[in-house]
Amino acid sequence: MAFQLRFAVPISFFIRFDPMLRFFVSPRPLLAAAGATLMLAACGKPAPAPEPVRAVKVIVMGATPGRTELAFSAEVRAQVESRLGFRVAGKIQQRQAELGQRVPAGQLLAQLDPQDYQLADAAARAQVAAATTQRDLAAADFKRFVALKDQSFISGAELERRESALQAAQAQLDQAQAQQRAQSNQAAYTRLLAPTAGVITAVEADPGQVVAAGATVVRLAQDGARDAVFSVPEDKLSAMPVGAEVQVLAWSDARTVVGRVREVAASADPVTRTYLVKAALPAAAGLPLGATVTVQPKAQPTASSAVIKLPLSALRQEGGGSAVWLLDPASMTVSSRAVQIGAAEGNEVVVTSGLSAGMQVVVTGVHVLAPGQKVSLYTAAR
Repeated sequence: MAFQLRFAVPISFFIRFDPMLRFFVSPRPLLAAAGATLMLAACGKPAPAPEPVRAVKVIVMGATPGRTELAFSAEVRAQVESRLGFRVAGKIQQRQAELGQRVPAGQLLAQLDPQDYQLADAAARAQVAAATTQRDLAAADFKRFVALKDQSFISGAELERRESALQAAQAQLDQAQAQQRAQSNQAAYTRLLAPTAGVITAVEADPGQVVAAGATVVRLAQDGARDAVFSVPEDKLSAMPVGAEVQVLAWSDARTVVGRVREVAASADPVTRTYLVKAALPAAAGLPLGATVTVQPKAQPTASSAVIKLPLSALRQEGGGSAVWLLDPASMTVSSRAVQIGAAEGNEVVVTSGLSAGMQVVVTGVHVLAPGQKVSLYTAAR
């Protein structure tokens, strides 16, 4: 049996023999270490401040009666719009036409540098003068030889040669005169004139620019009949047959006139996949070029239904789609809800799915909220 003896010896007994132990058992170093720990803790990052309670405005969703009808945004254009350009190439010296300017028929729109064409015209005139001289000389010779033939001094063959020379000289004169007229026309083509009265709708070249023959310089909308031009998707094209009457509502003064579809594109636009439709407007409509109008089929079926509408300020983008913030009145927190958007009506949109009547939707400050965030209802200050 082994025995273990344990003795309780006070620390002062050892300190008496080893004074170095005083440092380890002294309370001052321990207090200093505790103070340093507290200082380090005080220098750390403070606890994050709680998220502020934001005030928001909400609306209670409710189904409102809606009406489904076809309406297309259109632009008033001239039925005949010409792209005007020079019939010859050259450098534009002046351009008198300006965008939106009304011009009468025959007004000068632009001018090319005519120097080269004027020189070519002068050369052609000189050729005409030379050919005229040759023809006159051949005519005089033929006249003399006719007199000699009458006196039997020359043979008939010689007279025929002189007659052939006169005919050749006359042909050369005719050729020179034709070339001179062509060169004169070329010089006249350096002036671009308005073929009819109308309005300049586009300017595509400026003074100093070198243009090729036929390149568009200005576009002229001719005075006269006008169209309302708009695009129609394929599934609505049946409501716009050629000859159908349409109602045209002007945005500027809320006037309504009756038009008639006169042209429907045979193929869809390769980018938008829509069909261009032109509706002829009455001459008395007086709608300005470029005006925006709304076109509706005059006879179209309408269907009444209950729809849910939201202001545009309530929508936000989330994950490639549209979403709104719903308010939970019990906890006063918000949560995200994805929605499907239909047609737009002014500053509102029709919600096709995702919401039901009675839900409370946040309509202001939607871009500063987070899921589960505490909010309060906004109250206007008095």
